[in-house]
Amino acid sequence: MMTGRPTPLRADALPARVTTSDYHTAGEPFRIVTEGLPAIPGGSVLERRAAAQADPAIDVVRRLLVNEPRGHADMYGGFIVPPDDPGAHFGVLFWHKDGYSTACGHGTIALGTWAVQSGLVDASPDGDTDVVIDVPSGRVTARVTCSAGQVQHVAFRNVPAYVLGRDVEVQTPGGTVRVDLSYGGAIYASVPASALGLEVRPAHYADLLAAGRQIKWALQGTDWARHPGDPRLDGIYGTIIYEDLGREDGGVRQRNVTVFADGEVDRSPCGSGTSARLALLADDGTLGPADVLLHESVVGTRFVGRVVEPATVGSRAAVVSEVQGAAYRTGEHVFVLEPDDPVGLGFTLR
Repeated sequence: MMTGRPTPLRADALPARVTTSDYHTAGEPFRIVTEGLPAIPGGSVLERRAAAQADPAIDVVRRLLVNEPRGHADMYGGFIVPPDDPGAHFGVLFWHKDGYSTACGHGTIALGTWAVQSGLVDASPDGDTDVVIDVPSGRVTARVTCSAGQVQHVAFRNVPAYVLGRDVEVQTPGGTVRVDLSYGGAIYASVPASALGLEVRPAHYADLLAAGRQIKWALQGTDWARHPGDPRLDGIYGTIIYEDLGREDGGVRQRNVTVFADGEVDRSPCGSGTSARLALLADDGTLGPADVLLHESVVGTRFVGRVVEPATVGSRAAVVSEVQGAAYRTGEHVFVLEPDDPVGLGFTLR
């Protein structure tokens, strides 16, 4: 279905050109805006997120890049903004077709890679370089590992992750299901695929997407959608539908599909979602102190997650997690909008 109608614009409504550097992390796209973004006011990344949400003159760039014909319904990207203070290299506003997210692990992996490859952050040609990034949910660190001057992989250390609820009943058009809720920079609901009568495979894509949307929206207006410390981080961001595949190579192996925003499907194993899963698995004892989570996506790509150390958030037990993956550059783009283009900012078909 069409979820956005073509929107004509005045010729002066956008910068003359918008340039991007595009990556994919484990199959999931991430479009980094490098030129053409208007100044975004605010004293922090979280404040700038609110400004971008509220100001059509800023949001117009997101809409241009995420909508067809320049993007698509599952496009993802980020605006580079100043950090909250000199302790970080830069900040980022994560965006998708429905707005601005509070966290994005696959994007953090892509940003670490881009920062080193572009020369924004000086890196050792052999060894590890930390790229510190302020995101709406807090400060994260992408540790970029290079060999012979080439990026090999990135492991990002996330904000603390923790359990919010267990065995929560959710009423959906398909019946009652029970989910676990956890936070990994955003709030996720986790449900076994078997509880839905499904498998995490491309052949079940449409049914997985529908079930993920139903669960998210059934929870969205409830107390489970409230962040315990900051209402600006409220909202059920996504549903993680997973399969337990047993143990392998000293770790727990699972496959998942994450349905986020309003029906976007993560092609990667979902970075912040992996953090949220680590909190649940550590809490119930499935993941031991020396274990890793071998986290596969619906297309067969993989992240490796681990718990680094215990933490607390207020009085709540939490974990500091690290998620490792790799990002690859797919192109450099210069986008324009011709004044007589009848589709203007474009449209989204789902």
